[in-house]
Amino acid sequence: MTRAENPPSCELTIVMPCLNEAETLGVCIEKAVGFLDRSGVVGEVLVADNGSTDGSQEIATALGARIVAVSDKGYGSALMGGIRAARGTFVIMGDADDSYDFGRLDLFVEKLRDGADLVMGNRFRGGIEPGAMPKLHKYLGNPVLSGIGKRLFGSHVGDFHCGLRGFRREKILALGLTTTGMEFASEVVVKASLARLDIREVPTTLSKDGRSRPPHLRSWRDGWRHLRFLLIFSPRWLFLFPGLVAFVIGAIVTLTLLITPVKIGPFGLDVGTMLYSSALTILGYLAVLFSVLTKIYASHEGILPMSPRYRRLVEKLSVERGLVVGLIIFVLGVLIAFAQVLRWSDFGFGALDVSQTVRVAIPAVLGIVLGFTTIMFSMFSGIMTIPTTGDSKLLRPPVELVERAEEFAVTTELPVQRTGQRVG
Repeated sequence: MTRAENPPSCELTIVMPCLNEAETLGVCIEKAVGFLDRSGVVGEVLVADNGSTDGSQEIATALGARIVAVSDKGYGSALMGGIRAARGTFVIMGDADDSYDFGRLDLFVEKLRDGADLVMGNRFRGGIEPGAMPKLHKYLGNPVLSGIGKRLFGSHVGDFHCGLRGFRREKILALGLTTTGMEFASEVVVKASLARLDIREVPTTLSKDGRSRPPHLRSWRDGWRHLRFLLIFSPRWLFLFPGLVAFVIGAIVTLTLLITPVKIGPFGLDVGTMLYSSALTILGYLAVLFSVLTKIYASHEGILPMSPRYRRLVEKLSVERGLVVGLIIFVLGVLIAFAQVLRWSDFGFGALDVSQTVRVAIPAVLGIVLGFTTIMFSMFSGIMTIPTTGDSKLLRPPVELVERAEEFAVTTELPVQRTGQRVG
């Protein structure tokens, strides 16, 4: 977990990532400063500069904002640099392209003061001005990706990718965010949902940005990056559920055809179908094992928390048990193959009925492959779960992640200040 670099010295930091935003940065800072003055919130405006060469830094300094230079490139890198350097108990982040109104942050502060850990803006509830969002994003990209995110992670957030959001700084730092690019927007919501943080939404208006140049966002490339991130962070949907379906279907078909050929209308299913169904069984089994390995690795590296129930299940899948189960399956396959060789010897090792030979050979091969795979999986998972120097608690459940976040929030937060002084 990333600790705070500075203890809070004000209530709110408004963070703006910046890469050559000279056209619009000034108006964004003026609106943010105006909000602090009008609302009486003790705060600062912080510009996380990602290497601008158009004079953005000078504009920010002249208007009273604090500049933090972030050398690591990327949207996520810039924001994390700003969040770490923030002096506020609360942070509100938003793009510096004048598409969001920094003068209307009252609802965000209200929800944060009320105890929310993460407050997401929702552009579909607040309104999208004509031309502010490409139709591809408005009617396909954002709704689909947000829907997938809600389904995969049990989140109620309706706009996963809204760039205007507020949060308790220590709670977000405690999540261990790692992405450096546009995936950062999804990572915040995903990890906050997995950690069971208090997430709320407020309506937000999206305006047409004030830049004359094209935006940094690339629709298909960045859309795929967000989708890939969501899938990778949900091994159940990427590996486990598809693998279970494939394994069950493949096993049922294989076992059925092992007993007798099946005729469905004009279609006759025999050893050819059995061969393909056994391949489906193997692929499904591999996908299930990949889901377990992915979960173990992600938990070990602190990328994803592991639920107590899943942790207990993994602990039961010891190396020794896996080796025993794998060896039993492997030996059964070998015994079937050996019996077939003995039967072949009874015919003087001559030609056999192809259909009957293949019908017996398939379960033999299936047992050998699945058994050997189980043995290798058990050994590899054992290697991955060996505690090493510097490891935090292995297989940490989400509740512990939440408790750690709350502990740091309690020890670092200042009482809410209501004066109108700005820090900058």
